Amino acid sequence: YVATENDTFISHANLVEVAIDVTGVPEVGVRIAIDALNNKKHVVMMDVETDVVIGSYLKKLGDKNGVIYTGSAGDEPGAVMELYSFARAMGLDVKVIGKGKNNKIDYDCNPDTVYEEAVRRKMNPRMLTEFTDGTKTQLEMTALSNATGIPIEVDGMHGREIPLAELATKLVPRADGGILEFDKGPCVEYVTGDVAPGVFCIVKSTSDVVTAELDYLRLGHGPYYLLHRPWHIASIEAHLSIYEAVTTGRPDFQSTHVTTEVVGRAKTDLAAGLTFEGMGGHHFYGYAMPADKARELNLVPIGLLQHSKLKVGKKVDEMISYDDIELDRARPLVAMRFLQDAMVARGV
Repeated sequence: YVATENDTFISHANLVEVAIDVTGVPEVGVRIAIDALNNKKHVVMMDVETDVVIGSYLKKLGDKNGVIYTGSAGDEPGAVMELYSFARAMGLDVKVIGKGKNNKIDYDCNPDTVYEEAVRRKMNPRMLTEFTDGTKTQLEMTALSNATGIPIEVDGMHGREIPLAELATKLVPRADGGILEFDKGPCVEYVTGDVAPGVFCIVKSTSDVVTAELDYLRLGHGPYYLLHRPWHIASIEAHLSIYEAVTTGRPDFQSTHVTTEVVGRAKTDLAAGLTFEGMGGHHFYGYAMPADKARELNLVPIGLLQHSKLKVGKKVDEMISYDDIELDRARPLVAMRFLQDAMVARGV
């Protein structure tokens, strides 16, 4: 075992086959990932904050170097992918994929307001803030969207409180008694309530034979059915992705699309001249929207906001655009994100 403050050690050590980033800090995660991939080492990215900003580029960089860049089993996006792949392999029509969130969102929370709970739960207050203000859920479902190419239906997602027993009747088209339009096909969604800490996939049977069999096996009453994984075991499952990357060369989860973006919205009124904290702080929370819309509005990907300076005041809940900030384009994370944007624009 080696403990070091030198994050280049991982990518330069000959005996290291795979690097695992668990920092949750995009500025650090992108450096670790790029160094490791360029030194022909696999990367298991448990840092979804980095993946939603630069995951598409890192996937391509891994391909170029003949190594695997992958998200991790155990995180909700990876757990959902298991159900999604299973459903598609069975020929079922996937309609909704997503996760359960175990608490309602409190957009106003910050590391000070959650401090006592964080100490009690032995958590970093910033990480608990990221969970509580909804940023983490927006990031996770965006990563899932970008891995599957399945969009969200509305900005920020519906985020309704729906019991597990009602998912297959509520997360369906309005024409069938649900809350969704499905005008653009399947969607990524999250719900609060007893679904957490599980993940789900709602499917539709288009075969009378399959419908009869699923009804007989008590999966519900068609044509919509719920596939539910009642747990995700976080870092305890991560070794599965490590094993697959090193021994079989198979990724569990990759951002192969840029379908959805997470941008920042002001958590409170912000004054010009402010230098932004990172995610899970006092200044902004994450909000998912279609990537095309974010580009049209010139909005900043949330991972680029830290260390940037606000040029104009922002009111609570206002979204933050490139026009609003002073951004150091020499930062590796920023430079790589602009390179990814250029590649997307060229269709690469």
